[in-house]
This record gives sequence, structure tokens and C-alpha cells, in this order.
Amino acid sequence: MAEKEREIARSILEQVGGVTNIDTLQHCMTRIRLTLRNPEKVNEDKIRAIPKVAGIVHSSNQLQIILGPGTAAQVAREISEETGLQLGEVRDPEAEKQDRSRGPVQRFLRKLANIFVPLIPAIIAGGIIMGLTNTVVYSFDLNQESTLVLLLNAISKVIFTYLAVFVGINTAREFGGTPALGGVAGGLIILPEIADITLFGTALVPGRGGLIGALLAAWFISVAERNIRRFVPKVIDIMVTPPLALLVTGVITYLVLQPVGGWISDGITQGLTALMDKGGIVAGAVLAGTFLPLVMTGLHHGLIPIHMELLNKTGLDPLWTILAMAGAGQVGAALAVYVKTRSQLLKDVIKGAVPVGMLGIGEPLIFGVTLPLGRPFVTACLGAAVGGAYQAAMDTATVAIGISGIPAVLLMQPGQSLLYLLGVLIAYAAGFAFTYLFGFRREMDRNYESQRIGA
Repeated sequence: MAEKEREIARSILEQVGGVTNIDTLQHCMTRIRLTLRNPEKVNEDKIRAIPKVAGIVHSSNQLQIILGPGTAAQVAREISEETGLQLGEVRDPEAEKQDRSRGPVQRFLRKLANIFVPLIPAIIAGGIIMGLTNTVVYSFDLNQESTLVLLLNAISKVIFTYLAVFVGINTAREFGGTPALGGVAGGLIILPEIADITLFGTALVPGRGGLIGALLAAWFISVAERNIRRFVPKVIDIMVTPPLALLVTGVITYLVLQPVGGWISDGITQGLTALMDKGGIVAGAVLAGTFLPLVMTGLHHGLIPIHMELLNKTGLDPLWTILAMAGAGQVGAALAVYVKTRSQLLKDVIKGAVPVGMLGIGEPLIFGVTLPLGRPFVTACLGAAVGGAYQAAMDTATVAIGISGIPAVLLMQPGQSLLYLLGVLIAYAAGFAFTYLFGFRREMDRNYESQRIGA
């Protein structure tokens, strides 16, 4: 198995201009991300023809290669071994200059992704344990005060209890500060003892500001640390810079950053709650139906802070189930294409992409099937809209985020697993129906095969 990933890695390196053309190497669950010195050296057609490659996306000077879950991480490690470049490492200072050449929105979303995406595995772990515990307690009417249930709840809640600390650590790392100080800054937001402190006649509230407050505090301590260090002699730096940075950050956090974070946090949660309450099925349809273009570009990672803030504030995320319908619509559309196409090549691609699509990984279907065909991408969005409207009507919500598709049933709040699964089936059916009736034309077979074979 490792030999296959090694061959894929070597093929990718050959088609992106070689080792010397790579500045940074990163990966997420489904993609490897290469920041390139000269994007013009990339041979896109030959990359698409590499086995396991489901598609590619350009974002400024970054090349994203979609490989699917598991494969992306393994190929990234093989590229790391071939190049000597560590995952996340910057080979050349010029890469930082290129990063600054990106638009402000791209830079902002990239930083958010770098802060929050690494936390997803822990959130999935805690969420699945919490969801399974809730399901068992609900189904078998177990005593919630039993030792076993209390133990499982304790294990599952660790990541959510200290999420602000982890956000602080990653924020400091992203902004050039000391990660441990960033974690402490995030901890300022959730420290229980601040409930005994009153400032200007108002008692401080532990958790006020949520993850937004933690992000702001960690950013501030990173800036403070760098600026203080400029004026402190190196011989006493370790004794002076961290304490001063923490002291200044603590005061500013409780006077300014926590209240500001609270206003932003309240605005996000109250705004989304109002949207769902007043928009109802229309809001659900629009959100689900327009989510695929974000996934296509990778910008959906910018929504992760919103999901996490909903969980942090309310313990539930109704947005996750709605947006999960985007992938379900894809599956339905792909199945309709499978029924109608006469192209064995297209059938083979669909057979490989549908199972992972059902598991919540949508990129292979997007870049391997619906987007190259064109119309099925639109009809998949329509199917997603139907599923999103249903989820909004049923008020479904998860207790964590990180997985979608059928596995997301493990994250549902008690009593909603079957409701969610029915929504998935509805999105499958709607995506299938729209695509079967309106989304496929016979000439798509020829165009698809000419694109793939020509690559």
C-alpha cells in the first residue's frame, strides 16, 4: 500500500516542477496543499491523470490536489520524505511574500483554517463518544447519574470544555507567538475564578466571548510578545517578555477583548438562530443549495469558527445538518448519472467516489463527476436544497462537528438520528430525480471521456 502512495507522490512531484518548486507542504483530510514558487511549471492535465487524484484547485499560488480521506495524509508524508520538507514548514522566506500577495479574504480564511482545522479530529472524537452515549442513554433509559455514563460524559466533554485553550495555542502559532502563551490567553476567557471579579460595576462571566474572545486574546498576546521582545535584552528575555505579555494581555482581555468577543459571538449565534427561526425551510434550502461552491474552492473551512461558536454557546449546531445535505445531493446526482451513462470510464469513477461520498467526503464526486459534467453539479445543488429544507423543518442539530454524510448520525442530539437519516435519503432522492430528468445529456459521455483520455 505504501508503495502506491510513494508512486503517487513521485508522480505529483514530477508534474509540479520538482522539489525545488515547492515552498510549503500541508494537507487536510482530503487534499494536499502545495505552495509553489512558479505555478506555471504545473502540468494540470497530467496531475489529473494520476491514479487516486479526484481533481485539483488553484488558490493564488497554492495548488490543492484532491486525493480523498487517508490517501491525502499518506501521500503528503511520502512527499515530505522525498523532499525533506516537513509538513507545515516553510522552505523559503519568499513563500511568506507570496502569501502576502494574496487577497485579504484569502489570507483571512487561510488563517482561520490553520487555526481550527487541526482541532477537528479531537472534536470528532469527543462528539462521537458524546453522541453514542446520548443515544444509548436515550434508547435504553439509563440512569444519567450512573458511574459509566458520568465517565463517558467526562471523556467526551474535555475537548469542548478546553476548546478556547486549544484555539489560543493554534492562534499564537499562526501569528508568530509562543503557543503556550496563546493557550494561556485562551484560558483567560474560560477561567472560572473571574466570576468573582467585578469591573466597572459589571461581573466578569467565564466563557463570555467564546472562541472569538479566545482568538482575539491569543492574537493580542502574540503581538504583545513580539513587540515587548524588541526592547528586552536577550539575557533576561525569558524572565521579562512572557510575564509582561501575559500581564498586558490579561488586562486588555478583560477590559476590551472579552466584551468585544462577546458581542461578536452573540451576533453570530443570535443571527443564525434568527435566520433559522424566521427563514425556516427557505433558509435551509438556500444554505444547503449554495454550499457546494464553497466546498469546491475549499473556502468552507472559513465556516468552522461559526460551527464551533454555535457549539460553544448552545451545545448544538443546527447548521451542520443542513450543510451536510450538499454532499447527499451529490451522491444522488452521481447515482443518476451512473444509471444513464454508457461510459464505462464514468461508471468506474462513480463506483469509486459514491461510497466515500456517502461517508461525507464530497471532493471525489465534485471534481471527478459532477463538476466536469456541468449540469449534474447544478442538479446536485438542487437536491441538496431539498434536503436542507427538510433538516431545517425538522430542527435537527448535532452535538459536535467534523463528519457528515451517513456517519454524522453518530453526532446527532438524542432522538434525532432517524430524522437526520431520512433527510439524507430525501437529498439522495431529490438529487437523483433532478439529475435523471434534467441533468444529463448523452453528449456528456463523449466530452467526459475526451477530457479524461486527453489528460
